[in-house]
Amino acid sequence: MTALPQNVAESLERRIAELERQLQIAAAGRDEALERQTATADILKVIASSPSDTQPVFEAIARSAKSLIGGFSSTVFQIIDGIAHLKAFTSTTPAADDVLTSTFPRPVADFPPFRMAQAGEVTQIPDTAALSDELLGISQARGFRSMLFAPLMKDDVSIGFIAVTRVEPGTFAERHVKLLQTFADQAVIAIANARLFKEVQQRTRELSRSLDELRTAQDRLVQTEKLASLGQLTAGIAHEIKNPLNFVNNFAAVSVELIDELNEALAPAMLPDKTRQDVDELTGLLQDNLAKVVQHGKRADSIVRNMLLHSRDGSGEHRAADINALVDESLDLAFHGARAEKPQFDVRIERDFDAGAGMIEVFPQDITRVLLNLISNGFYAVTKRKTERGGAGFEPLVTATTKARGEHVEIRIRDNGTGIAAEVKEKMFNPFFTTKPPGEGTGLGLSMSHDIIVKQHGGTIDVDSTPGEFTEFRILLPRMRSISNKSGVDR
Repeated sequence: MTALPQNVAESLERRIAELERQLQIAAAGRDEALERQTATADILKVIASSPSDTQPVFEAIARSAKSLIGGFSSTVFQIIDGIAHLKAFTSTTPAADDVLTSTFPRPVADFPPFRMAQAGEVTQIPDTAALSDELLGISQARGFRSMLFAPLMKDDVSIGFIAVTRVEPGTFAERHVKLLQTFADQAVIAIANARLFKEVQQRTRELSRSLDELRTAQDRLVQTEKLASLGQLTAGIAHEIKNPLNFVNNFAAVSVELIDELNEALAPAMLPDKTRQDVDELTGLLQDNLAKVVQHGKRADSIVRNMLLHSRDGSGEHRAADINALVDESLDLAFHGARAEKPQFDVRIERDFDAGAGMIEVFPQDITRVLLNLISNGFYAVTKRKTERGGAGFEPLVTATTKARGEHVEIRIRDNGTGIAAEVKEKMFNPFFTTKPPGEGTGLGLSMSHDIIVKQHGGTIDVDSTPGEFTEFRILLPRMRSISNKSGVDR
């Protein structure tokens, strides 16, 4: 084989060497690009997995910046109101870490490189030995000589910066500057994501709360409208019943008197003993039957009166009243009423009145009617539970509480009685609904109480109960409310 000329061979060797060098540079560039892409992907994963927490992102950026730039240490700062807050750093020694963490937070104005980074400039300190501020002390404690700062820019405003250090003095390569700026941009994305995520969460909570309040208001509106319609119907029925009921009661009473007159008229008559006995027996039966008619007629009349009260807009005088005094008086009235009906009745009553509850504009007579109804229901429930348990180890308790709630006053009536089942709670404010045995309740008490509190006074009445444990009614009344007269004009 013919040998190549000397100059040609040398040229080929140089060309081969140049190609190898370029291949090595390209391979290094590919490796560096791959490493940078991998680090960027890792940070993006952290951002995605921590949408509401920037701390893991800051820590990942600090680690990656140190690794890819070949630095000695790295730090991530966030600027809030001109103060530099240390958010993340790579550790060196415990003593050196203490020097770093004890220096911050610190005003940005304290350090010229910080001010330059805050202005949006990528800043280098080739040799920290030339410094004269506390950065020199930090560099000596942590053992570095050069620093690179990349700002975190959002809408042309610096919100922080990343710093990378090296042990040896000198400037950083351009590619390292660009790489650090890439990390800075990702930190800005993380901060923006966290802020947006928190705003979305807050807005979601507010919307959820508004939706719950709207549903509650809708439920109350439906209940109020339903009760209003039933109230109108009740009033009409009551008026229709009242007249014939009056005839029944009046004629029953007259018939009793007539029987007495009949007995007086027959007294002097000479009748056989058997006939006299039959007459006395018949008139006695008539008197007993008429007494029952009168008794149940009076009960029916009481129901009709309650029905009419149920449909009325208001009764008595609308005036300022001491709510604590109303509750206290109602407790005494209900207790003495229960004692008069059943002398053996006994219950422990606890009062917890807020002195700040003070005066409130109400119809005192109607509020007293509501309180008497709720307290009497509590007495009934604790008595029933005591009977069911045989009285062993159970102390009946009814608690009345008042509380000032700004422009409202809260009243709570709680008992440790039988409680209310869920299916009963849904219907308990409906007119004529009662769980008491026949003759013990009309089913109008809670319905009327609802109308007095909600329709007449513009308040709310709610109930919380656990069957077999307790029942608590919660009333919330506005301190002042304009009351409409029959012509519809507020006064």
